[in-house]
Amino acid sequence: MSTAAEDRTLILVRHSKAEQVFGKPDHDRELTDRGHRDAKALGEWLHGHGLICDVVVCSTSMRTRQTWEGIEAGGGGTEVIEYARAIYSGGTHGLLQVIRDSGGEADTLMLVGHNPGIAALTSMLADGKGSREAHQALAQGFPTSGTAVLRYSGHWGDITDGSAVLDRFHISRG
Repeated sequence: MSTAAEDRTLILVRHSKAEQVFGKPDHDRELTDRGHRDAKALGEWLHGHGLICDVVVCSTSMRTRQTWEGIEAGGGGTEVIEYARAIYSGGTHGLLQVIRDSGGEADTLMLVGHNPGIAALTSMLADGKGSREAHQALAQGFPTSGTAVLRYSGHWGDITDGSAVLDRFHISRG
C-alpha cells in the first residue's frame, strides 16, 4: 500500500445471482448455484488480470458475503475485509462515503454491493470518461456479477463525481 496520492484502482462489484424466495427477508437471500459459480469465475478473472485488493468492503447481506467468498475461492484476495451495512442501505452518496472512509492508503479498493447503487456510483464517478468499450458495455446494464474497474488518482477521501475513469467492465459467468 502506498502513502502518496497516486494511481489507484476501484473495483465495484454487483453481487452474484441470488435466490428469489417469497417471504424471506431481502437481507438474508442467498446465492443460487449459478451465483456461486459466477462469483468463483469473477475471482478467477480478477486474479488473471492481477486485480488483487488491499481492502474489500462488502455489504452485510448474505448474497454479497457469499459473492465475496466465491471471489476468494476463485483466487481473488485481500489483506483487509470489512463489512458495512451502509453498502446495503446507503444509496450512491452512502457508497461514496464508504470509499472515502475505508480506502485509507489502499492502492486497490473493492466494494461488493447491490444495484441500483453500484451502477449509479460507477456512472457518477466515471461520468463518461475512460474506455469507450467499457462504457458501451455498461450502457447495456449492470447485471449480477457485473464488475466495473475504475482508475483514480488522488486520496480516497477526496474522490467525487467525475473524478475517476472507467477502465473496464466485465460480467462473470461460471
